[in-house]
Amino acid sequence: MIEVSATSQLWNIGPNAFQIGYSFLRRRSVVERSRPIMRDLMVETGETANLGIEKSDMVMFVSQVETHETIRAFFPPGTQSPLHASGIGKALLAHYSTDRIRRLLQNNTLEKFTDKTITDPEELLKEMAKIRTHGYAFDDEEKNQGMRCIAAPLLNFFGEAVAGISVSCPTHRMTSERIQDITKAVKKAAFTLSQNLGASPDDASTF
Repeated sequence: MIEVSATSQLWNIGPNAFQIGYSFLRRRSVVERSRPIMRDLMVETGETANLGIEKSDMVMFVSQVETHETIRAFFPPGTQSPLHASGIGKALLAHYSTDRIRRLLQNNTLEKFTDKTITDPEELLKEMAKIRTHGYAFDDEEKNQGMRCIAAPLLNFFGEAVAGISVSCPTHRMTSERIQDITKAVKKAAFTLSQNLGASPDDASTF
């Protein structure tokens, strides 16, 4: 964290402090840049927009723009959810290497929350392949009964998934007729944010 010069006896900030500060600035940048687009996403869909990152093999929600509807999804900043049972979690997982996903599965139990929660590792790997193909993840009541979520990853300059953006709402409002329109809105928001974070047009075009 700190360095001391043997000759001058001066104390200076060390490289570890720089790394921590740089990580904070990158995360802060994602949150700040996301807010206007999340507000637009909420207005366009009429539903709650969320921003989440991976932390210790969990999704941690770091920002939310709530819908004006009385019945709504609510994930205050700091709320955590398992990767395998979350739209943002699955969107992030899909951009990990197969080896990394398998290591994560070995170290974590795929807890069952509802009848729709994916708890079979091979089934989850198939789900990851489908997400990579279509560019978005769909949480169909896999964490909470009566709630659905559509999510897409946010990519940085290196093509790495650093966060995820989603729209979540009760199933009676995210009907089969609305899923396509909400998906388009989420993917458009993810494309715009990824380019803002430095992703190349080729990487961002996967949405």
